[in-house]
Amino acid sequence: MYRHPAGLRGFLTAIALLGGALVSSFLLGAAAFVALERVAVAVGRSGGLPGWWILITTTLFLLPLLFFLARTFPFLSDWYYLLPAIVFLLVFTVYPIILTVYLAFTDYSGARNGLPDRATETAVTAISGRRITLAADPRQSLGCNKTCLGEKVELVADGKRARFTVTAQQGRTLELDRAPGFEPRYAYRVNVFHYIGLRNFAYIFKNAARALWPVFVWNVVFASFTVAATALLGLFLGVLLNNKDLKLRNLYRTLLIISWALPGVITIQMWVALLNKQFGAINRLLGLLGVYPIPWLLDPLWAKVSVLLVNLWLGFPYMMTATLGALSTIPDELYEAAKVDGATSLDAFQFITLPLLRAAFVPILLASFAFNFNNFNVIYLLTGGGPATEGRLSTAQATDILISWAYKTAFRAEGQSAYGLGAAISLVIFVLTVGISLVNFRVSGALREEGRR
Repeated sequence: MYRHPAGLRGFLTAIALLGGALVSSFLLGAAAFVALERVAVAVGRSGGLPGWWILITTTLFLLPLLFFLARTFPFLSDWYYLLPAIVFLLVFTVYPIILTVYLAFTDYSGARNGLPDRATETAVTAISGRRITLAADPRQSLGCNKTCLGEKVELVADGKRARFTVTAQQGRTLELDRAPGFEPRYAYRVNVFHYIGLRNFAYIFKNAARALWPVFVWNVVFASFTVAATALLGLFLGVLLNNKDLKLRNLYRTLLIISWALPGVITIQMWVALLNKQFGAINRLLGLLGVYPIPWLLDPLWAKVSVLLVNLWLGFPYMMTATLGALSTIPDELYEAAKVDGATSLDAFQFITLPLLRAAFVPILLASFAFNFNNFNVIYLLTGGGPATEGRLSTAQATDILISWAYKTAFRAEGQSAYGLGAAISLVIFVLTVGISLVNFRVSGALREEGRR
């Protein structure tokens, strides 16, 4: 009998066995679903089976497999409570990652989405074996280029639908790769997408000077400045508010934490109104001082300044709270002993406070950099990535960072959704983020310290 592995090894063994059981059951269930669907087509159900049948076939394989594993590895039954968590992990984390990698090598888009184009609906007037005759010239009605040869079409009848490939065309008559098996009433052209290899990545690096490199440099500047500015301001305010002799310090803490406590979706929109060039309160106040209205959100340079200032306003309360929390762990006896030895307040801050804060702040700063490197909200809500910059792609403007560039490419590129290209950009972002994270860990010594423990 297989003995229960101890500690972390046992946990990883259980995860591997349960995850393998789920994946294997799904693959077997998918194969069974395809086989059953072909049988359904063969007996006349050309519309195939509903998609949710794959859950039934997967369950039929999963239950006996779990029973077999429980008999073979008795300890594994104690870990079956992890099954829901593993299912959610596979469905909402692993599957999107696999799908993103797959789409990065295709031309999948709004125009090529694998769905039938309802605008190409054409009536079927006759059917003979594998041949169908349409009511209009398929080159115009189905939107084919010169010929519909090789195109995929979807035929629809009452409650039935199936897809076919056009193998020959003669006038209004199309020959399909197989007989429909039912009497179709309408035909639609399917917007198929294709595997295109590294073409998306070639496009990204071909246009790197107009998108990738300027966006990447600004992304690094944006994240680095935000982390440095919020850390310094948060440290200053935290040390200041940690003074027990400061009157009304609880009131100050409450007021300073408001920008962090309120939803960013609301406060950023308020900043959009405040920074409006013509009607914003900030420019009106500057006008009273004789300052010419500043195009905060209209000029590329000022838009970047606006993004940095707003993000500083949003982020410093977190650093201030972290500082106050870390300072509360430093014993007062250390400061009293330093004072007895003649140390000044500056000496105590330099030789006691900062060294003891370092251990707590390093992971916070690294996490803050990772968060701000992909801080989509402040960019999208404040400037939308704009304003426009001459010589740049329409999806990669003055304040766009990598994640907003990927989003705009995937969902707003040139009037349609370029999902494949957006997925390729996401993979490039992943590589860059991993590289920057490794550099951060190397410089900060976080991995080295963890190894020593």
